[in-house]
Amino acid sequence: MQTNFAAIPGYLVQLIDQLRAHVRDPHFVARHRRRASDFTRKRTLTFPVVFLLLLQKTGKSVQRHLHEFFAAWLAQPGAPAVTPGAWTQARAKFRHTAFVELNQEVLLPLAYAPEQAAHRRTWRGHRLLGVDGSSLRLPPTEALFRTFGTKTVTNQGGATGTCYPEAHLSVLYDLLNDLGLDARLEPGAVGEVDLALQHATRLEPGDLLLWDRGFTGFVLMAAVRHQNAHFLGRCSRASFRPAQELFRLNRAGRSVVIQLHAPEDQRAELKRRGLQLQLRVRFVSVRLSTGELEVLVTSLLDEAAHPTDDFLELYHHRWGHETYYGRLKGRLDLEHWSGETEEAVRQGFWAAVFLANVESLLSEPAQQQLEARRATRQHPAQVNRADSYHALKERVLDLLAGDTPAEEVIRQLQGWLVANPVSVRPERRGLRRLPSPVRSYHFQRHVRKTVY
Repeated sequence: MQTNFAAIPGYLVQLIDQLRAHVRDPHFVARHRRRASDFTRKRTLTFPVVFLLLLQKTGKSVQRHLHEFFAAWLAQPGAPAVTPGAWTQARAKFRHTAFVELNQEVLLPLAYAPEQAAHRRTWRGHRLLGVDGSSLRLPPTEALFRTFGTKTVTNQGGATGTCYPEAHLSVLYDLLNDLGLDARLEPGAVGEVDLALQHATRLEPGDLLLWDRGFTGFVLMAAVRHQNAHFLGRCSRASFRPAQELFRLNRAGRSVVIQLHAPEDQRAELKRRGLQLQLRVRFVSVRLSTGELEVLVTSLLDEAAHPTDDFLELYHHRWGHETYYGRLKGRLDLEHWSGETEEAVRQGFWAAVFLANVESLLSEPAQQQLEARRATRQHPAQVNRADSYHALKERVLDLLAGDTPAEEVIRQLQGWLVANPVSVRPERRGLRRLPSPVRSYHFQRHVRKTVY
């Protein structure tokens, strides 16, 4: 059966055309190389080639990846041999800021341009964002220990004598549009709330920021309101007194609006940051499907506009942040580092964030096509993210460095994704088991499959 694909949005064609132009632009190359002499002589490993090789990260050996890449790049079997040593020297000339600029100055402005408002999902007019942190295990080199700090491995008997460098990543993430807006990679000792405060400067008026209970505190709430944005966070049982009272009552559907005063030990920091010392907030209690009571705190005060019953479903959107990190660390195998220097780690991290954003935008036409077929399916369908990353890897050369019109490449990707969807079963629930080191080892060693 022949499929009639929907028209490719013009902004996606514009995005690919701009990315192609930037990678070849001498001024862009000059901004993102180590020295003025780098990438000036005619070499096999040019700036665009290094850029594409980093995007096409693989779990294969470096030599095999180089052979396969250049066979496809030059479209001939007798491609010149490039050694892993030459690749190491070439990537040392490349700065990870190239991915940062393309994400911040090209991709996101196009995605959020006013004329693209119809393509962007919101919750009652609010851009629904999430903030969360995660840890990354780095290669045990002296340089990385020095930059990111040391994590000591312990068990029930105490220190095991094993240690490794640990980085802390944090991404300000659009939960409804699958886009990473601002990413940070810092030493493991930097707290997730400190990173969230850095993200808060990127908020726009009207944004609604969701976070887990480890983030809930007066300073972060004040920082969000300082940007004229809103928040919704989960409270712990030891947090604010109104939350403790709602936990004690153990009754869902309660809503309390109060004037919250800053704790004495936080006033100095609030004044230093120029933040207010009083906040009007709302505490609501919700009941999970497991029967457990949760208390949420929010700056959405109007009960008529935002009924208490809506907050359970709204907060559930935060789970999208967990699945996003799952794709970075699982599908894209972020912790399979292809280098042992700080720059190599940052290259891998930012390449993954940028690539995930490209995949999210390019899969939109396919998702719209699948949604249009919903009436003919027992369960709704969505793009298979494993297939979408595979497709992107297969076509990344044509997409960002080829001569085929961008619209044609996107259309081919769309055909691939529409033909291989997965079914969505919202009613399906899996039992959550306590973590087990043995089961985790078995999963990492024998079960887990990366796709990129």
